[in-house]
Amino acid sequence: MIPPIAPAIRVDSKAPAIARAAAILRLLGKSGAPLGVNAIARELGLVPSTCLYVLRALAEEELVAFDADTKRYALDAGVLTLARGWLRRDRFVDVAQLVLDRLARERGLTMMGVRIGGLEHITVVAVAEGGANLRLSAQVGSRFPALISATGRCIAAFGGYPEAQIRARFDTLRWENAPSYADWQAQVADTRQQGYAIDDSNYIAGVTVLAAPVWDESGKPGHALVAIGLGNAIKRDAVAGALIAGARTISTQLGG
Repeated sequence: MIPPIAPAIRVDSKAPAIARAAAILRLLGKSGAPLGVNAIARELGLVPSTCLYVLRALAEEELVAFDADTKRYALDAGVLTLARGWLRRDRFVDVAQLVLDRLARERGLTMMGVRIGGLEHITVVAVAEGGANLRLSAQVGSRFPALISATGRCIAAFGGYPEAQIRARFDTLRWENAPSYADWQAQVADTRQQGYAIDDSNYIAGVTVLAAPVWDESGKPGHALVAIGLGNAIKRDAVAGALIAGARTISTQLGG
């Protein structure tokens, strides 16, 4: 299982009300069941009265729904309108899903397409299940720290970010088997040379993750293709070659 990432509220946000609302929406989207005010406030470190105020505002906008019987909140249909608007603008999802479905079927692995949001986070925007050897909790909309796992090595290798910023972000990451920064830097250098990245049991023990960058028009990776499987179930060279070929095809179609 992919370890859950708690939706954080940025304490340095210039718009704290918006940051709270965004955190609540992410939490409700991640939750498998509706949540009450106190549970939401406790998870996000909010004052319950503040949390209730934000929830009522979101309910008025039809972004969350309130069940008067259970006194709990869940996402409402209004979020679909926002999502549809974004999906219409991001051609990656349409193009990548065909590639992910094919690779998942051919390789018997879980495949994901992720959007890279700078050094802040990556967001899962497409998923294809190809086998029963590994069950994942990651779903479309799941967010993870940008530099974690194989995708993070791609971002560090090709994103053009200053070393000081990368090191500061690296020090905040949570791994099951954390690599040293020196080892991780060496793996980033390998990624830069070979065109794909591999995380071998660092992020999740016993799980191998491979990623290849998808280039946008600016010449930087805006997305990535990701393959996930048990360490002994992945034929790494073959999967890496397939990922690179798929990422190249998508990059060309998107003008990267």
